[in-house]
Amino acid sequence: MMFHRAPDGIPTTVARRSLLPILLLACAAVPTAHAATRPAERARHAMVAGPEPLAVAEGLAVLREGGNAIDAAVTISFALAVTQPEAGNIGGGGYMLIRTADGAANVVDYREVAPAAATADMYLDERGVPRPGESLDTYKAVAVPGSVAGLAMALERYGTIPLPRALEPAIRLARGGFVVDRRLAEALESSSRRLARYPATRAVFFDGARPLREGARLVQPDLAATLETVARAGPDAFYREDLAATLENDMRNHHGLITRQDLAGYRPVIRPAIRGTYRAHTILSVPPSSSGGVALIQILNMLEPFDLASLGHNSSAYIHHVAEAMKRAFADRARWLGDPEFVDVPVDSMISPPYAGVLMRSFHPHRATSAAAAGPGNPLVQESDSTTHYSVIDSSGNVVSNTTTLNASFGCGAVATGLGYFLNNEMDDFSSKPDTPNLYGLVGGAANSIAPRKRMLSSMTPTIVLSRSGEGTGGNASSPYLVVGTPGGATIITSVLQTILNVLDFGMELQAAVNAPHFHHQWSPDRIVLERGGFARDVLDALSTRGHEIQEGGERGDLQAILVDAESGWIHGASDARGGGQSRGY
Repeated sequence: MMFHRAPDGIPTTVARRSLLPILLLACAAVPTAHAATRPAERARHAMVAGPEPLAVAEGLAVLREGGNAIDAAVTISFALAVTQPEAGNIGGGGYMLIRTADGAANVVDYREVAPAAATADMYLDERGVPRPGESLDTYKAVAVPGSVAGLAMALERYGTIPLPRALEPAIRLARGGFVVDRRLAEALESSSRRLARYPATRAVFFDGARPLREGARLVQPDLAATLETVARAGPDAFYREDLAATLENDMRNHHGLITRQDLAGYRPVIRPAIRGTYRAHTILSVPPSSSGGVALIQILNMLEPFDLASLGHNSSAYIHHVAEAMKRAFADRARWLGDPEFVDVPVDSMISPPYAGVLMRSFHPHRATSAAAAGPGNPLVQESDSTTHYSVIDSSGNVVSNTTTLNASFGCGAVATGLGYFLNNEMDDFSSKPDTPNLYGLVGGAANSIAPRKRMLSSMTPTIVLSRSGEGTGGNASSPYLVVGTPGGATIITSVLQTILNVLDFGMELQAAVNAPHFHHQWSPDRIVLERGGFARDVLDALSTRGHEIQEGGERGDLQAILVDAESGWIHGASDARGGGQSRGY
């Protein structure tokens, strides 16, 4: 083995590529909560990996008809608003990372914005204390939705099919209905108390006093009518005409803040993708207003000097190195990141490799760094994990990685009266009171404080990895290699990260890389959360000996990934075993 030194002077080893098979065999003894039970799906021309089979099928149909990846992506998004109502939406927002076949990489930022009447202290009582539930479970929690405008913009700029074609499957599924599967029935049951408070929600999603059960047929006539209006009149119908007036009236009746002026003023933004490198691969991800791309590239920069494969997959040494890098990136996230139209975000400096060396100066290879020593910052606002993601690649090499959300499962729980779609509760992603603990003992930073027409900070991390030099088609270093994303709140960043490491550092087959158990550190609280049942007891004990606080948690994430093997010509698609999704190609 050869030795070299990291920027902080800590010696690390660099193993020769020939050792990798031995290391992988050594790692096989580590238990995993989600060992791959089958290989990834394979196709020759195009692939969709998504969280819900009906929507995946509709996206694949568009690709078979000759539509491109953006056409399929927009079709899937609208279909998910019907078939995955807890997270798919037209009442929320998200980020669509698009890399076209000519090499251009851009993000459609259709994140929601605060209404004009929003104020920094809107959720605080007369003592300056956050009022329980107001930023989560009321109409005052609803931000101006961006999905319809963002999806229409993506289709207009990058797609080939008309908007009515992209909406047709969603309209058909909403009007004709579909059978509720176990996943949706369980989601409705677990949120039933929240959902039952709103008559418009009960009218669609309940059978008498109980939420719809597995096997029931879900028909959504109001949602179908809304989608039909958008198909006929375009996105302006949602933001400026009768649909906007109906939402404003519903807001007024429930003490919400959104007005027709808020809706008419909403604009999605197209931003260049954020770029980094890792192991000679180019990493494309989402820039602020999401924190995901910045944090992901920061962590990869911090890990680049280390030979992670030599540490053993999910060994205590490996988890220690990765968690320490996570900790530092999340401290920076809390201090610096917010809507770039409202705060100065030093993105170029934050993602530069020399800055990663500065962040890692306090790293010790054998013991945990305290949160205070890891970096300045403000403890984080907790994000919901009820988000959804899908990945698409077409036969021409166009690629989409899209993540979208309502924030909490089913948003604030209310279906917009007469419109049929769930309203988000994204206002809770702002810092209700910077630098002061909220109801849950969590604190947010001033960069993410509430302001009118401001985008709230997100952790969504849709990502595309490009092949390194000589590995792409015809030696093209810019060929798509890996497309990945997931829901999971703050764990989105760390789940996407670990999937990339599983593929690039450990050479895992895609389905195994997606299914592998996760761990997470977000700086505050200062502890590692490890997926329950996925890690050996001696690994947990060794982490404790290093000074880490350990917590075992439940399953997080629903990764949807695609890998292009240029050498064999196969496209692999993997849908996370934690969820109920599907990968399909042709």
